[in-house]
Amino acid sequence: MTNPNLVSAFQGLIGDANVLVDDHDKTPFLVEWRDKFKGATPMVLRPGSTSEVAECVRLAAQHDLKVVPQGGNTGLVGGQIPNPDGSEIVLSLSRLNKIRNIDPEGYTMVADAGITLQAIHDAAEKHDRLFPLTLASQGSCEIGGNIATNAGGTAVLSYGNTRDLVLGLEVVLANGEVWHGLRTLRKDNTGYDLKQIFIGSEGTLGIITGASLKLYPAPAIVEVALVALDSPSKALSLFSLAKSHAGNMLTGFELIPDTGMQFVCEHMEQSRYPFEAPHPWYVLIEISAGTKDIDVASLTETIFTEAFENDLLRDGLLAQSKAQAEDFWRLRHGLSEAQKFEGGSIKHDVSVPIAKVPEFLEDAIEAVQKAVPGCRPVPFGHMGDGNIHFNITQPKGADKAEYLAKWDEVNRVVHGIVAHYNGSISAEHGIGILKRDLLAEVKSTTEMNMMRSIKAALDPANMFNPGRVL
Repeated sequence: MTNPNLVSAFQGLIGDANVLVDDHDKTPFLVEWRDKFKGATPMVLRPGSTSEVAECVRLAAQHDLKVVPQGGNTGLVGGQIPNPDGSEIVLSLSRLNKIRNIDPEGYTMVADAGITLQAIHDAAEKHDRLFPLTLASQGSCEIGGNIATNAGGTAVLSYGNTRDLVLGLEVVLANGEVWHGLRTLRKDNTGYDLKQIFIGSEGTLGIITGASLKLYPAPAIVEVALVALDSPSKALSLFSLAKSHAGNMLTGFELIPDTGMQFVCEHMEQSRYPFEAPHPWYVLIEISAGTKDIDVASLTETIFTEAFENDLLRDGLLAQSKAQAEDFWRLRHGLSEAQKFEGGSIKHDVSVPIAKVPEFLEDAIEAVQKAVPGCRPVPFGHMGDGNIHFNITQPKGADKAEYLAKWDEVNRVVHGIVAHYNGSISAEHGIGILKRDLLAEVKSTTEMNMMRSIKAALDPANMFNPGRVL
């Protein structure tokens, strides 16, 4: 039951229209896009500034309310969805959606937390600059959520994770104070690097309201190729070859199985099979340079030539236009959504050492097919940094609910193989609720105690995102 006095108090802080209590208005904030997590809340708060966020937090603290910060609601581990019992309020950052400053000469940008990743890309592009974080959801995900989850994406092998792209943060703390840490310095060796505590903390330590970001020169030349090959082992050899020639100019190296390619071409608009005949595996390669002085076309041709000479490739296509390059990337970015049309999908966001990716895939595919006969593995992703989205689509004709009930069983199988290769059960999506109970199994007691100590120091009342991560 919604407390009318509390509703009135929050309305007094941020306006009647920005305190949502109607069920219809709240619904978009309560369901995760895959429908795996659904929650309830007495109200959704939509503050429009950092000061309003701070005021909401102070009022929430006075009444011992639990607060779930939410960005674009594109998270994949349930961290942004309130509990089903309705005991938590949602605080949406979406109205904090402005670019505060761009310094093209200093290659920095300062932005509100609620601005979409695509809007950041567009703003940087207007100044001939690049913000390299690239995700399939960039039209709706927000930079504050990207930072809170330390998002990865397709350009990690060249530019790093989100934490490598952040220079400073502005954060509302659990006592309502604001940490004004929006520095744009490349060097600041004055004690603890506080921003790193909040990057990847998934909203459990504070609410990010603004960020200082690194920009890069916009690529002057980009070559995109889609190649077909026999196996992940040959894809690994191709990666080594491409990296040796292109170095940091290798900005994309994405592995795609034929099953995933079939799903995308069947279910996603503007997608068609790129080759005359299907092949077991594909790799999407992007090579880019910040100056036209580098002959990227010749470099790509050299890689292609050597790859064919070494019998690594079955076939290859080099994008002949920007539109065709976008078509190739659309195939990759459509992989997650296309799986929804094939029924239930048990998903894993894992990483292993790059050199072990082929062995991991061989073992994991065999193991899940043994555990669930007829299942259709769709492992894809960032082979260049060892991060594989090991998703398994239900057998054809299977009951979706019965299949998804095997989630924990299949998780144990896949995560056991990940552990064998000294990998991680969460490469870029985070822990949230989905993997919270697994964390203690892969972290030492010392690590868990350190994390709990940080949580207790910054959020002693456990107000922010309780039950997530820890």
